[in-house]
Amino acid sequence: MARVAGVDIPNNKKVEYSLQYIYGLGPKNSKDILIHTGISVDTMTRDLTEEEIGRIREVIDRTYIVEGDLRRETNSNVRRLTEIGCYRGIRHRRGLPVHGQRTRTNARTKRGDKKTVAGRRRAAAKK
Repeated sequence: MARVAGVDIPNNKKVEYSLQYIYGLGPKNSKDILIHTGISVDTMTRDLTEEEIGRIREVIDRTYIVEGDLRRETNSNVRRLTEIGCYRGIRHRRGLPVHGQRTRTNARTKRGDKKTVAGRRRAAAKK
């Protein structure tokens, strides 16, 4: 397995998809890296030479923020929002959706399992 940016990328896949195992690199960035290094998109990871892996490492180190640094930066941004007490920070603190989604019927992932409230059905039926 080739090791790039502290991550073992899988050998049995094309390089284009193997690079996406690195946190912070998606489809667009992985294609851009391969174009910049001159490596074919169809190349399998196991067929890469040490020189090609070195070029990929160099481009990623020079151009992109990935893995630990990106996670640290993201966490510090969220921490800053919660400390200043802005709307987005409050939503993060309460574990609710941040980007304006509705929560009356959806947002089960963020809010967790349904909590049954006693007397809820009868009160709705009286109206």
